[in-house]
Amino acid sequence: MKKTLLFLALALILTIAAGCTKDEPAQTANEPATATEAPQQTAAPASEDSGLAGKVVETMDAAGYTYVLIDSGSKQVWAAGPATAVAVGDEVMAAEGGVPMVNYHSKTLNRDFDLVYFVSSILNASAPKTLSGAPSQPAMPEAQPAAEVDLSGIDSVEGGQTVSDVFSKKAELSGKEIILRGKVVKFSPQIMGKNWLHVQDGSGDTATGSNDLTVTTAATVQVGDTVLITGMVTLDKDFGYGYKYDVIVEDAEVIVE
Repeated sequence: MKKTLLFLALALILTIAAGCTKDEPAQTANEPATATEAPQQTAAPASEDSGLAGKVVETMDAAGYTYVLIDSGSKQVWAAGPATAVAVGDEVMAAEGGVPMVNYHSKTLNRDFDLVYFVSSILNASAPKTLSGAPSQPAMPEAQPAAEVDLSGIDSVEGGQTVSDVFSKKAELSGKEIILRGKVVKFSPQIMGKNWLHVQDGSGDTATGSNDLTVTTAATVQVGDTVLITGMVTLDKDFGYGYKYDVIVEDAEVIVE
């Protein structure tokens, strides 16, 4: 009964949200222009299946979007929406008015989908609640990169740092402005009013995570871009909702080279 009431409340929220985004169909039909991919197939006619709810049985992130395979109890359907924190087993609802893409190929994931609905939002009924009782806002990007990128041939900046340096010398660099060069392995736009990058340069240890640096910026980039980053190092940054970064570079100036 509680789950039914929760989904009814989520449905009302999503209906309102869908009504506010009817003038912007491009945002649901395509992944962001900053992503490495965008649906090229002709969209199928919208159907009643675009209002999807159920349990997540598979999920992945790609180019600022979260893909979820939703099991409604009678069938399983793929949906994709702006980056959202979900996990297998979570109860979710995809916004109505999604655009169904038939035989869709994701370049970032290198995967084919017989059918996937691109929706304006995905609400997670299993996510922590705010004081108002509504699901919390979409969380920050996950620490794991969304794509494998060739990191060969990246020259460090003279007088600058490497990704590994930022982690190994974090106490020394805390509160200081740094400059480094790397490649974008993940880009998540407009989360908490900022664009989020994961940057690597081939240095650091994958096992400890010191090979992957999180950066916030107002700049727009694409996965695979070589970028020059200038920004302030912050330690132990807690954004709430369970997302805390030991090391992060905030409000950086990012130049695509």
